[in-house]
Amino acid sequence: MGGGACLLQLSVLFSWLLFLLAGPVTFCCQGSPVDEGGEAGSYTGGVAVEGTAFVDGRYPIGVTDDDFVCATLDWWPPEKCDYGWCSWGHASMLNLDLSSTMLLNAIKAFSPLKLRLGGSLQDKVIYGTEDMKQPCTAFVTNNSEMFGFTQGCLPMFRWDELNNFFREAGAVVIFGLNALNGRVKLKDGSFGAPWNSTNAASLIRYTVNKGYTIRGWELGNELSGGGVGARVGADQYAADVISLKKIVDDIYYPLPDKPLILAPGGFFDGSWFGEIINKTRPNFMDVITHHIYNLGPGVDDHLVSKILDPSYLDGEATTFRNLQDILKNAGTSTTAWVGEAGGAWNSGHNLVTNAFVFSFWYLDQLGMSAAYDTKTYCRQTLIGGNYGLLNTTTYEPNPDYYSALLWHRLMGRTSLSTNFTGTKKIRAYAHCSRQSQGITLLLINLDGNTTVRVTPTTDSAFARASRHAKGLPRTKFHGVPPRARKTFEFMRDEYHLTAQDGNLHSQTMLLNGNILAVDSNWNLPALEPVKVNSSQPIIVSPFSIVFVDIPHFYAPACR
Repeated sequence: MGGGACLLQLSVLFSWLLFLLAGPVTFCCQGSPVDEGGEAGSYTGGVAVEGTAFVDGRYPIGVTDDDFVCATLDWWPPEKCDYGWCSWGHASMLNLDLSSTMLLNAIKAFSPLKLRLGGSLQDKVIYGTEDMKQPCTAFVTNNSEMFGFTQGCLPMFRWDELNNFFREAGAVVIFGLNALNGRVKLKDGSFGAPWNSTNAASLIRYTVNKGYTIRGWELGNELSGGGVGARVGADQYAADVISLKKIVDDIYYPLPDKPLILAPGGFFDGSWFGEIINKTRPNFMDVITHHIYNLGPGVDDHLVSKILDPSYLDGEATTFRNLQDILKNAGTSTTAWVGEAGGAWNSGHNLVTNAFVFSFWYLDQLGMSAAYDTKTYCRQTLIGGNYGLLNTTTYEPNPDYYSALLWHRLMGRTSLSTNFTGTKKIRAYAHCSRQSQGITLLLINLDGNTTVRVTPTTDSAFARASRHAKGLPRTKFHGVPPRARKTFEFMRDEYHLTAQDGNLHSQTMLLNGNILAVDSNWNLPALEPVKVNSSQPIIVSPFSIVFVDIPHFYAPACR
């Protein structure tokens, strides 16, 4: 090979290496991060720091379900109020407007969206099947009852309406069953005696006979450990889960695809969870589900400061890590889901948990849970309360809806080890891209005064480039795509999310400087990226979120 050709090859090699080191573009402090021509914006004020996102693309650290993003529908009647605020309206499964075009379009956009049907009142719900020997009546307010409501009933005509809607929307459905039926309260305050499964089995049989598709049946809501309102011991709960498994196997026989068995839909308690996992192994319980409300009560005035505190956010990693360890050591096929997560309990907090600022918490939770091999993450709620992805009255998307949809469309199943240096206020997560053979990097800037210029890289890139430059076998450099050897122009897609007018409490989100809003026909806006030359630095604005799809990032785990 001639000297000129060698020089050209080395020049392309080092250009490619520079690309790996330069990576995604960051935002400027004010205004749009990218001008109309698609070039990266320049720094316009405030403090600027350099940062590096180290992504190890060699091995996955977690693998999610393809439909990882999940949302919940609840049972709360309009009379459900917290701190003087009645935030549920007609968002219950019993009164939700299933004729809404906006609701239909919002679910269909995910293709599919996983929906978990349940909540606090599910253990007080009976099902209006033919063998039910009492009237099918609605929930009624009664302060002497658990959660302030009497027993309620799901009529079968409403179950038909819901399933027809889910089929049209292409939703994947998980249904939470009443796990308190037939139990008696013991002296220690717990509920004992075996679960009376008769009414639940009747609902399951009705569902199968109607041809409705249910991905999973979940037993109970927040009865694990100390419980919320009620509790059941792990030994008895395990026996009931096994009973549910046998009921489902019997009713679905000889259908080829059987639904998942999930439990307990409660808060993580290490010893309790360990016991139920051990007593249902290896395969009586497919999924163990836990709930997350780590920000405290919705009335807390310090919610925003908690959301913006990296140390506080890090605290939830202990739960994910401990549950992962239990599953790894148990010799079970059971996997972990977050079955319900609203951040702040008692319906959230208006203009916090339904505003732009909550996307910092929500996306950080998605990234963290996926890194600990969580298969599905169900957000409380799709609609209802002050933490809905959709507005309870208009059904139009709140900011977190767009955050969830971007995650679903951009972040693939494989989570990659990611470390960020330069500032503790950047949260960084990387997945194999859903749209390319490269990666998608998520950057969350919790700092309102600092612009961060981010360089994504991988330590292994240095080793491969060095070997090739020294004349070692080319197979060690197989990650360089053919196009990278022909051109210096590498492009990446960037999606920059900011709050309207920089107001963290805004319910209007901007994508690359443009307002996200539905049109007059309830059609969702296109979520279009800006194309950026990868040789340019990355710029993440204060209080912003950036998804960056890097198609040429070397990540063997993604190939």
